[in-house]
Amino acid sequence: MKLMSETAESTQAANSNLPELTVSELSQAVKRSVETNFDRVRVRGELGRVMIAKSGHLYVDLKDANATISTVMFRLEAQKLNFKPEEGLEVVAEGKLSTFPGRSQYQLICDRMAPAGAGALLAQLEKLKARLQAEGLFARERKKPIPYLPQTIGVVTSPTGAVIRDILHRLRERFPRRVIIWPVLVQGPEAAGQVARAIKGFNALQGRDRPDVLIVARGGGSIEDLWAFNEEAVVRAAAESQIPLISAVGHETDTTLIDYASDLRAPTPTAAAERAVPVRSELIERVTSADGRLKNGLVRGLERRRTELRAAAGKLPRLETLFQIPQQRFDRAAERLNAALVANTRAAQSKLDRVAARLRPEALVQDIARRHDHLVRTTARLQPAIKRTLEGHRKHLDGATRMLESLSHKSVLARGFVMVHRDDGTLVRAAKDLNAGDVIDLTFADDHKKAVIDPPADGAAKPKGKSTKPGGDQGQLF
Repeated sequence: MKLMSETAESTQAANSNLPELTVSELSQAVKRSVETNFDRVRVRGELGRVMIAKSGHLYVDLKDANATISTVMFRLEAQKLNFKPEEGLEVVAEGKLSTFPGRSQYQLICDRMAPAGAGALLAQLEKLKARLQAEGLFARERKKPIPYLPQTIGVVTSPTGAVIRDILHRLRERFPRRVIIWPVLVQGPEAAGQVARAIKGFNALQGRDRPDVLIVARGGGSIEDLWAFNEEAVVRAAAESQIPLISAVGHETDTTLIDYASDLRAPTPTAAAERAVPVRSELIERVTSADGRLKNGLVRGLERRRTELRAAAGKLPRLETLFQIPQQRFDRAAERLNAALVANTRAAQSKLDRVAARLRPEALVQDIARRHDHLVRTTARLQPAIKRTLEGHRKHLDGATRMLESLSHKSVLARGFVMVHRDDGTLVRAAKDLNAGDVIDLTFADDHKKAVIDPPADGAAKPKGKSTKPGGDQGQLF
């Protein structure tokens, strides 16, 4: 018991020499130690859990058969990835090791990530190819024909490389055409976006600046160098292009996904220029040869038809022979015509004689007398009815006349009344309608008289231009 008590006392005394740390202080110390000893590391492993947060940060588990490391890649670095992180893909991640005190775990803060070797890239490429092919982006019926002789050619490539020089040189040799270059990066994280935007930009052009055919070109390189032309954005832009597109990426043995989506694949950029235009000298030679064959064909055709015409003309009968039979028919018809005219005249004369024999004066007189008797009988039968009708109309007319006379103004005038009109013919209906000096027309039962209205007896002003004296041109009304 004494021994155990001494041991416990010695242990407590030893522990009392350690400094006391808070949890946060211990976590920060571990964090500094880890970041100092593992400042920069490269880790190869398989992607486990893959999650892209709303903030754009990428969270993955990097694992092998025995261990797992939580890995985070922040938004700016994650946007630069030229492949799509998927579970099961083997990658090489580069960054620094750190800790996350909130969960007491360590993690890899990654700023670079790439598929582990060409095998992983090819597997990813085949997977993307199968998905796009299932959508029909590589279907043969989507392919558009390349124009035989385009007026304007659009080229999407780097403006500083040997590719554009080879294309321009080959076009000048074969058939000079107008070329519009859309400069882009052909390698690196930003290359795919620039190539896709260039294809869409050419399709958005209108008028003379719109190319008739597009060439997307790049020189040879490794699968990593050419990876931009395997990106989904570039493949979709090529498939959706309304302008026929020729892909010329890499050397003859290099194949990228844009080759499947383009309307024509050229093994090299120089071959793309050859596919875009014909050889001008060969075209001139073909046109000249065709022109010669056309002229020779026309000459031979005319000569053959001339020979055929002569042969056909030789088989035709002579003009005199053609008219012999019609002439004989005409002579016979002329002979029969005279006899027919005589016979027709005699038949008409005989018919006239028969009709004239029936037209005797006695028959006409009898017919006239018969029609006269019929008229007399009809008149005698209708005369009483006509008289009754006329008498009825006469009585009706007399009654209307008497009514008209009773309503006429003349009967009123006959009783001593007078009808007054102004000098312009309008009827005067009331005395207030007249003014001094007005000329009026008085209509009596037997005649008309003119009169002038006198001024009032109180000496009011007399109308101008009117004489009211008893010896004037007009007499007084009363």
